[in-house]
Amino acid sequence: MSQNTATPEIADILSILAQRFPGNPFFKFIYLWEHITYSLLIVLALGLLAYFACRRKSLIPGRLQGVFELLAGGLDDFVRGIMGPKGGRYTSFIGTLFIYILFMNLSGLVPFIKASTASWSTTMALSLCVFFYVQYTAIKEMGFLGYMDHLAGKPRGVLAFTVIMPLFMFFLHIITELIRPLSLSLRLRGNIWGDEVLIGLLVGFGIKGLPLLFFNMCMAVLTAVVQAAVFCLLTTIYFALVLSHEEEVIE
Repeated sequence: MSQNTATPEIADILSILAQRFPGNPFFKFIYLWEHITYSLLIVLALGLLAYFACRRKSLIPGRLQGVFELLAGGLDDFVRGIMGPKGGRYTSFIGTLFIYILFMNLSGLVPFIKASTASWSTTMALSLCVFFYVQYTAIKEMGFLGYMDHLAGKPRGVLAFTVIMPLFMFFLHIITELIRPLSLSLRLRGNIWGDEVLIGLLVGFGIKGLPLLFFNMCMAVLTAVVQAAVFCLLTTIYFALVLSHEEEVIE
């Protein structure tokens, strides 16, 4: 929840309801957790879309089924193109991330709705999901000791016998792994939050700001797509880095 009056914001439906019914505990609660509320609404909307797309599957798909099949096929090709055939097992996770983040980003452009990804709590939660899944995958692929050995860096060469270089690389990789969720979350949050602030500022200009507002809305759509793609591209690379080295990662 953002209540900073110095930041230009457009009123959303939850804040309007909370102000209209100040004594209602339900509206007060959902306004207090507005970004979680909006993220859950996106889950509901995507669930309904998936239901109607898969309700009557056919060899000759309708428009909605065709769009979903095209999107799923494109995401699978994207993931396999980076990780190789072995990456197919991660398509569902990475693809879900992309669709979920994209819809949350775009929801901020709908009147009276906020983008959940404008909140650091949302983007950090998504980044932590990626972080823990990558660590689980690394340990599953290499074993715990193998993963520790991987973090020490390869190839090591003559300097490996000094122990200094492997220890230095080990701690460097540990820091890198811990920084990744922070960088993922801040990059996504910063871009989406910046777009919302700029739109709120331009709305305050009234009719004079319409040309700039229209241009910024177009750029915000592009930003929403790019940021969802960047988040998932980096996630795919993180998975590729911990796959077994015996196989070709990139084909």
